Amino acid sequence: MVSRTDSFNGDIVRILFGELLGISAGDLWVQAIATAVVLLLGAIFSRPFLLLCFDPDLAQVMGYSSKLHHNLMLVLIATTIIVSFQTVGTLLVFGMLLAPAGVGALLARRVGFMMLIAAVTGAVATYVGLLVSYHYSTAAGASVVLTAVVIFFLVFAYAAVSDAIAARRHAAEHSLEVAA
Repeated sequence: MVSRTDSFNGDIVRILFGELLGISAGDLWVQAIATAVVLLLGAIFSRPFLLLCFDPDLAQVMGYSSKLHHNLMLVLIATTIIVSFQTVGTLLVFGMLLAPAGVGALLARRVGFMMLIAAVTGAVATYVGLLVSYHYSTAAGASVVLTAVVIFFLVFAYAAVSDAIAARRHAAEHSLEVAA
C-alpha cells in the first residue's frame, strides 16, 4: 500500500529494518543523549520502578505515586523505542529490547545483575551480528537482532536443561531421604 502511494518518498525496507550502517553522527548524538537521560532517570527512580513492577499497591503505600512512575516508565520505554527506530528499524527494535532482557531474566535473580547481563548480551549480539553481516553480506540490523534471539534461545535451552537436572537431582535426594 505504501509503495503505491505517490506522496511517499521513503524506502519501506529502511523503515522496517533500519539502517544500522548508515546512521549519521547526529543520530549517534541523539542516541547518546537519549541513553544518558534514560539511564539517569532509571537510576534516580529505580526504587519506585522496582516496587511498581512487583506490586503497585506497595509502591503507593511506600509513598510513591504509582500512576506518575508508571507513566514515567512508559515514557522512558517509548523514548528508547523511538530512538532505536533509525538504527534497527520498527520490526527489529522489539527483538533488541526483548532478547537481551530475556537472557538477563533467565540468568539472574537480582534486577541490577539482570540489567548488566542484558547490556552485555546486547553488546555481544551487536558485535557478533555486525561480523556476520560483514562476512556473509547480510543486513546489519537483521543480523544483530538474529544474533540476540539466537543467544536468547541458547540460554533458554541451557536454563531448561539446568532446571531439569536440578529437579532430577532434587527428586533423587528426596527419594533417598524417604527410603532412609
